[in-house]
Amino acid sequence: MSSLEKELFLSKLPSRPPMPSGLQTGTKMRMGPGRKRDFSPVAWSQYFETKEDIIITNGTYEESFRIYKSGSDGPVLLLLHGGGHSALSWAVFTSMITSRVHCRVVAVDLRSHGDTKVKWSDDLSAETMSRDIGNIVETLYGPNSPPVLLIGHSMGGAIAVHTAAKNLVPSLLALCVIDVVEGTAMDALNSMQTFLRSRPKVFNSIESAIEWSVKSGQIRNLESARVSMVGQIKQCEDDINTPGSSQSVVDTAIHEEEEDEEEGTAKKEKQPESSKKIKECKTEYTWRIELSKTERYWEGWFKGLSNLFLSCPVPKLLLLAGVDRLDRDLTIGQMQGKFQMQVLPQCGHAVHEDAPDKVAEAVATFMVRNKFTEAKGETHSTYPNF
Repeated sequence: MSSLEKELFLSKLPSRPPMPSGLQTGTKMRMGPGRKRDFSPVAWSQYFETKEDIIITNGTYEESFRIYKSGSDGPVLLLLHGGGHSALSWAVFTSMITSRVHCRVVAVDLRSHGDTKVKWSDDLSAETMSRDIGNIVETLYGPNSPPVLLIGHSMGGAIAVHTAAKNLVPSLLALCVIDVVEGTAMDALNSMQTFLRSRPKVFNSIESAIEWSVKSGQIRNLESARVSMVGQIKQCEDDINTPGSSQSVVDTAIHEEEEDEEEGTAKKEKQPESSKKIKECKTEYTWRIELSKTERYWEGWFKGLSNLFLSCPVPKLLLLAGVDRLDRDLTIGQMQGKFQMQVLPQCGHAVHEDAPDKVAEAVATFMVRNKFTEAKGETHSTYPNF
C-alpha cells in the first residue's frame, strides 16, 4: 500500500492488502469483465467553477499563487494540499461539499507546487508557507474577510495548523486536519528519501502517470486520480517556475485527443516519422517538485504540531484513515474533548481523494453541528465520533 505521503509524512503502518483490480473508493468501483479502465486526464473545470492567479507583492518582487474556486455564499473553505500534490487533489471533494452545504471553496496551489510561481521556490519552511496563506486571504478579501475554515491534508494540514496558531487568518472559523499526526510523522522521517527514490522518475504519458498512481495505491479513487495527478507532474523540458500550467497540460491532451477523433486515423498515418518522434519526446513527464530536496524543512513542518493543534482556540476536526495514527498528546486531548475526531476506514493516506464523499459528509456535519452554515439537504454523520 504505497501511498506517496503516507510514506513521506506520516506513519510506518503495517502493510494492508491491495485493493482488488477494478476497485476504488468513492466512485463506481466494479468494472465489467474485459472492460478497460480509462486513465485519460480530466479537466479541472468539471469540478471547480473558476481558476485564477493571485498576485502577492513582497517588497520588490511579486509571486503568483494559483487558486481554484467554487460556491458563492457561506463561509470559505480554504483547502491546502499535501506535499507533492496540488489544489486539484480537492477537485472531487469540492463538487461534493458544495452540493451538501452553503459554502465557498478556495483550493490553493502551495509554494513550489502546481501552477504557483514564486521567487524563492526552494523555501518551503512552515513560517514562509503559513505566511503565504495569510497573504492570500488578505489579497482575496482585504480587511473584511468572510469566516474561513482551514482544511489541510498531510503537509497542508501542518501548514494549516501553523497558520492558525500564528493567527494569520483573523477571521478563522475552524480548523480541519486530515491524516497528519506529529508522532507518526516524525517517526517516518527516516524513510522519506528511501520511498522517494523508489518512485518512477519519468512517465511516458499523463495516462501512465495516472495509472501508476492508482495501481500503486497513492490514489485509490480513479475519478480523483484523473484530475489530480495532472497537478503533480510536468513535461520534462519544463521548469517548475516557467510558463505552463496543469490546466494547459491536461487541456492540451484532451484537445489533441478530440482533434484526432475529428480528423480520423488517416491523417495520423500520413504524419512524418520525424514529427512522431518529436511528439513522443514531448510526452515524457516528471514530478513538478523534487521533494527529496525539501528534506531540511520536514522536521519544521511536524515538530510540536500536536500541541499547536490543541492550542488553537477554534473548533477543530481531525480526520484519520486509522485510529492507530494518534500520538500521546492527541490521545489525551481527544479524551479531554479538545477536538472532534472521525476515522474513515478503508482509505489510504489521501483520505479526501480516496473517499471524497465520506470526507465531504464529515466536514458538512461538522459545519452544520457548529452552526457555521446550513445544509442544502439532509446531512448526517455516517461515522461515529471517537
